[in-house]
Amino acid sequence: MYTIKNTHEIDYRIIGEELQCVEIELDPLETVIAEAGSLMMMDNDVQMETVFGDGSKGEQSFMGKVFSAGKRVLTGESLFMTAYTNAGKAKHHVYFAAPYPGKVIPLDVAALGGKIICQKDAFLCAAQGTSIGIEFQKRIGAGLFGGEGFIMQKIEGDGMAFVHAGGTIIERELQPGQVLKVDTGCIVAFTKDIDYDIEFVGGIKNTLFGGEGLFFGTLRGPGKVWIQSLPFSRLADKIISSAPKMGGKRKGEGSILGGLGDLIDGDN
Repeated sequence: MYTIKNTHEIDYRIIGEELQCVEIELDPLETVIAEAGSLMMMDNDVQMETVFGDGSKGEQSFMGKVFSAGKRVLTGESLFMTAYTNAGKAKHHVYFAAPYPGKVIPLDVAALGGKIICQKDAFLCAAQGTSIGIEFQKRIGAGLFGGEGFIMQKIEGDGMAFVHAGGTIIERELQPGQVLKVDTGCIVAFTKDIDYDIEFVGGIKNTLFGGEGLFFGTLRGPGKVWIQSLPFSRLADKIISSAPKMGGKRKGEGSILGGLGDLIDGDN
């Protein structure tokens, strides 16, 4: 039996290897929604419109739009999203780019159960009709120590959506009861049936000297999970630690040479 979809059916192509972008092909009157600031380029006949709320095309009252926009603010996103519509008579394209090195992950939301839960800044773009909301962590431990806090993003619909993450992405299919322990910052997304919690690392040496934090994220199947090799917070920490310090000094890159290394390479 044929099921009528609520979202527009869009074609796409992911371009690049480590600094990826996604090309969306729009038929006449098709629309894709995206986070503000993610646009790379678009054809002349593609029209851009700022929309208030979560980007879904269903009829909503003004208060409903205010509520959905408010939920987006809780995840650190803007009150507004941007809709790109093909106003021409032929196929046209619009391109979106990830904000830092990594991968763009295409997600067929309908095939994945109609709902994906992801880290707060993961969403890039989606077919119009997709709803971008928030997902509260029901367990206090996961909310306090899970790296993403009590609030994560929720993507719902029956079309294509695209999220981005840092480094290389590993997709795992977990069987019922199968558990995967993950650094909390490396969790990108998981399907709605995955049970997410945190677990104490344990052991004094592991806690003090392990360098992996006090807690693991635990993901229990059944369902799919997506894991990133380079969380943005880890990348930012490395950049900050290597940045020039007060007075123009930078962190010594050789633990043995230290300041002598700076002298040799001309920094002093």
